Amino acid sequence: MPNKHMSEACRLARAGVEAGRGGPFGAVVVRAGEVIGRAANGVTSRNDPTAHAEVEAIRAACAHVGSFRLEGCEIYCSCEPCPMCLGAIRWARLDKIYYAATRYDAAAEGIGDALFWADYLAATDAWGIATQHLPDPEALAVLDLWRNSPDKTNY
Repeated sequence: MPNKHMSEACRLARAGVEAGRGGPFGAVVVRAGEVIGRAANGVTSRNDPTAHAEVEAIRAACAHVGSFRLEGCEIYCSCEPCPMCLGAIRWARLDKIYYAATRYDAAAEGIGDALFWADYLAATDAWGIATQHLPDPEALAVLDLWRNSPDKTNY
C-alpha cells in the first residue's frame, strides 16, 4: 500500500511538470503525521537554482512552525535529494528522509547531479569550479563578534 505522504510528494512533482513550473520533483515535510510544508520544484519557472522541492518544502515548514529547526519532522521526497537539498535537510535537522526514485533513476532521464555528488565528496581543489581562499581579517573579526554576542542564536 502506498504511503500517503509519498503519494502527495509524487502528486506535487507531477503537477509541477504538468504546469511547466520545473523539474519532476515534489517534497512534503511532516510532523506528528501532519503535513507542515509542501512544494514542487520551481527552478525553471522562478529562475532560481535553489528552488528545489525539498528546499521550498523546508522553507514552508519553517515558516509554519516559526523556527529554522525542524527536529521531530520527516521529509518525503519524490526523488533522492541532491547534495544541496541534503545540506538543507541536515541544517534544518529533520529526523528522517524518505525518497521514492533514486539519483540513478533521475540520471537515466537526463537529470544528472552526479557531478554535484562528486563535488560534495571532494576537496575544494577538485570541485570543477575555480575556488580560491582569500583570507581577510574582517571575516575572522565578524566570527569573533558573533561568538561573543550575548544575543546570538546558535544553529
